[in-house]
Amino acid sequence: MTEALTGLFAMLLLSFMRVPIALSMGLVGFAGLWWMKGVNPSMASVTTVVYESGFQYTLSVVPLFILMGNFVTRAGMSQELYRAAFTFVGHLRGGLAMATVLACAGFGAICGSSIATAATMTKVAYPSMREHGYSDELAAGSIAAGGTLGILIPPSTIMVIYGLMTQTNIGKLFAAGILPGLVAVLLLCAAVQYITWRDPKAGPAAERSTWAERLGAVREIWAVAALFVIVMGGIYGGVFTATEGAGIGAFGAFCFALARGVLTWKTLLLVLTDSARTTGMLFMILVGALVFANFVNYTTLPDDLKNFVNRYEVHPMMVMAAICVIYVLLGTAMEELSMILLTVPVFFPLVTHLGIDPVYFGIIIVVVVEIGLISPPVGMNMFVVRSLLPNVSTTTIFRGVTPFVVADVVRLSILVAFPAISLWLPTMLKL
Repeated sequence: MTEALTGLFAMLLLSFMRVPIALSMGLVGFAGLWWMKGVNPSMASVTTVVYESGFQYTLSVVPLFILMGNFVTRAGMSQELYRAAFTFVGHLRGGLAMATVLACAGFGAICGSSIATAATMTKVAYPSMREHGYSDELAAGSIAAGGTLGILIPPSTIMVIYGLMTQTNIGKLFAAGILPGLVAVLLLCAAVQYITWRDPKAGPAAERSTWAERLGAVREIWAVAALFVIVMGGIYGGVFTATEGAGIGAFGAFCFALARGVLTWKTLLLVLTDSARTTGMLFMILVGALVFANFVNYTTLPDDLKNFVNRYEVHPMMVMAAICVIYVLLGTAMEELSMILLTVPVFFPLVTHLGIDPVYFGIIIVVVVEIGLISPPVGMNMFVVRSLLPNVSTTTIFRGVTPFVVADVVRLSILVAFPAISLWLPTMLKL
């Protein structure tokens, strides 16, 4: 255990010194294996990780889903989702904020990135809310919190990475995220209602849309619905694998963007460049994490944790609660992908030893990461919103997300207490 704790401390120290997290994990993992096994085994381990990661077929799902999300963003589907949600709930008090949450859920279903969802919806929803007299706190808070749905509602890049690291079925993870995602939407909307109940001026009601306007708005989002049904329906129905579904989704998003006339040669180059840059960043972090995971697996830390739980007969739910607390604390200082890649090698052997379903554990991790995305001082979504809204102070955004953080904690408690919410749909679909 001493070696693993020393490695964790060294990795965190390098991170606080602003060394990129990929290099921090990779260097510590390499040095740790060198310390324990010698330089030749350490070099062989790193070489194997890099080679296998580069040639692993299932990893191609990552750049394909990223590419799909970028094409969808360029096609302007986010505006149509927001308009459709607006026509149904905009007339309610806080309705535009709830429409933002609903639009974030819809956009997350074809994007898979929380940061991209928050950035896109900031441009789409904030001007409308300010035009109708919404407070900056509610407007910014609902966008930042709604953006977190991008990594829970499938497809999700985080779920793909978790599935690849733990050899968990990605299709099951996608299916398991749907009901918790719906619970999240309901609780975030409830948080909006609570805010406007306390301060009606924070989110005044907008004009009521006619049914003709509503039906027209629904017809405009057929492309989003079709893309989601084809990709997710094909995966759940066993027609194709998650990797093949990602390829079909990327091609479908490309066709939609091309049909709408928004895909010039310059735009196509920007989409491909941005997708390649994001993919390269994720792969570098993944390789560093796998090197670090090999080092942790060589230490006695996983076995020591199992022995501790067995010796003191700790209940599995108590273990889950402790892990959730650790993740929430880490989320205040680390971004989501690094946090998952750092901790999964430590916690995953323990939870599987306790008989906790890997799919259920994956959903819990994603939900806790969502809380970290809007928790100060390093909540990534808050800083994305802040960078796009320079006139809104960081303090205002922090105050705005607080009720939504409470709603997410309630959701986490519900999911921990009732695992069936996460596991029912994968069981029904027999994935």
